[in-house]
Amino acid sequence: GGRVDDISIYGQESNPTTWRLAAMNLAIRGFAADLGKEPADTFARDQFPDLKFDYILANPPFNISDWGGEKYESDPRWQFGRPPVGNANYAWLQHMLWKLRPGGQAGVVLANGSMSSNTDGEGQIREAMVRGDVVDVMVALPGRLFPNTQIPVCLWFLTNDKTKNGRDRMGETLFIDARQLGTMEDRVLRVFTDEDIANIADTVQSWQSGEDYEDIPGFCKSAFLAEIEKNDFALTPVRYVGAADTD
Repeated sequence: GGRVDDISIYGQESNPTTWRLAAMNLAIRGFAADLGKEPADTFARDQFPDLKFDYILANPPFNISDWGGEKYESDPRWQFGRPPVGNANYAWLQHMLWKLRPGGQAGVVLANGSMSSNTDGEGQIREAMVRGDVVDVMVALPGRLFPNTQIPVCLWFLTNDKTKNGRDRMGETLFIDARQLGTMEDRVLRVFTDEDIANIADTVQSWQSGEDYEDIPGFCKSAFLAEIEKNDFALTPVRYVGAADTD
């Protein structure tokens, strides 16, 4: 509902074909954007080294092992711990946090394993992120939402200041289990209706604002650090939301 010149769009992509498609897609919709001088690996060649952002959206490759992690032993982006060389999930999350302005917000799509994996120190990084109060909202989604993979995915919503963009949420994290939402469009692809999307979005917004939010068994729960600690810092929503009421 706003004006196209009220937003500045920046992006980075290493695949040349995807990079060109993104530029064309934005141009067709009338958006001016800066996607960097060339396709480039965001870990090795940040196209915007001097910029921080208000909002970041990212759909990185899941569980990627050949990201060159051995080259970044003392990288300043690893504020919560060095990511394992064999999996880039926690490198993506920490890169996005590094690129946020104060009070900025990031949304990252990852495989479900990222919420609970303890391989090669990932559990310690996740604990440090929770204790550092940068995990705002976790959403578990159903499988078959993507044409190219049937595995279920999750959404990580991160921020570096929970006193911004709503009420003071320090020490709290919202968990949403949306695995039961969506409709099978055919035998292989599930789609979210406008109502499904609004259900999730309205829940997040009401929680962030503190207006009309309430925990719903089986769907959403606002949890504090002590409860997350009891769950060994696993961020899988079902551990917190429990089972739905059957009354």
